[in-house]
Formats: sequence, C-alpha cells, structure tokens
Amino acid sequence: MSSASWYSQFAKSASRFCGKPKTFALAIGVVLSWLITGPMFGFSDTWQLVINTGTTIITFLMVFLIQSTQNRDTQAMQIKLDELIRVTKGAHNALLDLEELEDDALDAFRRRYESLAAAARNGELFDDLEVGSSI
Repeated sequence: MSSASWYSQFAKSASRFCGKPKTFALAIGVVLSWLITGPMFGFSDTWQLVINTGTTIITFLMVFLIQSTQNRDTQAMQIKLDELIRVTKGAHNALLDLEELEDDALDAFRRRYESLAAAARNGELFDDLEVGSSI
C-alpha cells in the first residue's frame, strides 16, 4: 500500500471517527477531567500547559486531516458535476473542469453567467439562448 493511499485511508477513518457524537462526548469528558483536576494541582502553570499543549497539537493535526478529506470531497463533487454537464443536452462542455482555469478566465465565465441571470430576471433572452436551453 502506497503512503498516499495509507494517508488517504487514515484521513477518511480519522474524519469519520472525529465527526461522531461519542468522540465529541469524549472530548467534553477530557476537558471536564482536566477542570476537575485543577484543584488537585493547584491550578498550576503545568496543569494549564497540559490542556494548552494537548489542544494545540490536536488542532494542528486536525487541520491537515480536515483539508485532506475536504480536498477529496471537492474533487469527487467536481467529477460528478462535470459528468452532469457532459450528459446534459444543450450544456456547454466549456464548463467542464472550470476549477482548473486561471482567475481571469474564471471571472469572465462568472460575469457571463451573472449577465445571463440578470437578463433572465428581467425577462430578456440573449441571442444565443432559446427558451428551455441551458448554458
């Protein structure tokens, strides 16, 4: 198993685990335990450092796991949307893979669709549109 595949599997599993209510309850339990032990340790700097260090490390690692699963979900959604565009009669295949365009090209597409939306709201049609067609 390649390291990318291993990481991908790990990230998905960790994401599923962390998103469960029981995991949230576990986190609440850890915080409550820490609070309860405060008087035993005299609310010392070390006692505070334990929770600060723990939460910092967990947050740091979770950023990468969340980003990984978000990237996978976004890629899968883009592929599904591209397939819907591809099979829709009258759809413009130029819209496939828009997320790969440079910002200026993407802005040009966005402006075009904003114009189409504004015209539709005003009851206008552009020359290249027919009623019931899609762009």
